[in-house]
Amino acid sequence: MIALYINWDFDSEIINIYGFPLKYYGLLFACGLLLSMYILKGIFRRENLKDSAHEALFIYGIVGIFVGARLGHCLFYDFEYYSKNLLEIILPIKKTLNGEYKFIGFAGLASHGGTVGLIISLYLYSKKYEMKYLKTLDLIAIVAPLGATFIRLANLMNSEMIGNPTSMPWAFIFKRVDNIPRHPAQLYEAISYFLIFIIVFTIYKTKNIKLGNGFLFGLTITLIFIMRILIEFIKINQVDFEKGMSLNMGQILSIPFVLLGLYFVAFNILKNEPK
Repeated sequence: MIALYINWDFDSEIINIYGFPLKYYGLLFACGLLLSMYILKGIFRRENLKDSAHEALFIYGIVGIFVGARLGHCLFYDFEYYSKNLLEIILPIKKTLNGEYKFIGFAGLASHGGTVGLIISLYLYSKKYEMKYLKTLDLIAIVAPLGATFIRLANLMNSEMIGNPTSMPWAFIFKRVDNIPRHPAQLYEAISYFLIFIIVFTIYKTKNIKLGNGFLFGLTITLIFIMRILIEFIKINQVDFEKGMSLNMGQILSIPFVLLGLYFVAFNILKNEPK
C-alpha cells in the first residue's frame, strides 16, 4: 500500500488587520450558516412560510448557536479556567502571562452546547412567530448537518481536533502539531455530516417516508451524534481530564442527543404504523 500522506500546514489566519485576524474558522463558520439559510429560504417558500419569518430565524439561530457553543465549551471543557476568568467567556480576549489582555477571537466553541442553544432559541422563535415547535425543529434539522460540515472543515483549517496516529495512506501530517501521520478526523466528520444532509434533504424533498412532526429532527440528531461518538474513538483527547476515560466528554455529551433522536424517530414510526 503506497502512503499518500498529506502534509497539512495551513496558517489559521487569512489576514491580520491592525491586530484583528480574519481566520479560516470564522470564514467557514459564516459560509456554512449563510449557505444553510439560503437553502432554508427555499424550504420556507415550499412550506408557504413568510420571508420575514425566515429572516428572523437567522438571528435567533445564530445567537442560539453561538451563545450555546461558547457556554458549552466553558462549562464542560474548561470550567476551572473560565470560572476564574468570567470576562473571557463573553469577550474575545485572553489574559497573557504579563497580565495584559490580547484579542484572540472566541477560541473555544462546543457543538453540543451549540445544539442545546439552538433548540432553546428555536422554542422562543416558534412562540414568537406562532409556528409548531417540532415543525420548526424539523426545518432546521434539514440544513443543520450542512452547517456542521463547514464547522468541521474549519477545524481542519485550524489543525485542531486531530486524529490518532495511523499508517493509512490518506493520513494527514499536521505540521503545526507534529510530524506524525494521523487520521484526518475532522474530514471524516465533515464527510459524514454532508452525507447526512443529503439523506435528510432527500427524504424531505421526495416524501418517501411518511413524516410526522419531529421525525427529521430525530433522524438528524441521531445520525450526527452516532457519527460523533464513533469518530471520537480515533481522535486524540481534547482536554487533559479525558485521559483514562472509557468515553470522552464529547461521547458522553452525545448520548442524550442520540436517545432523544431515537425517541422522535420511534414515536413517528409507531404513530404511522398501519392499524
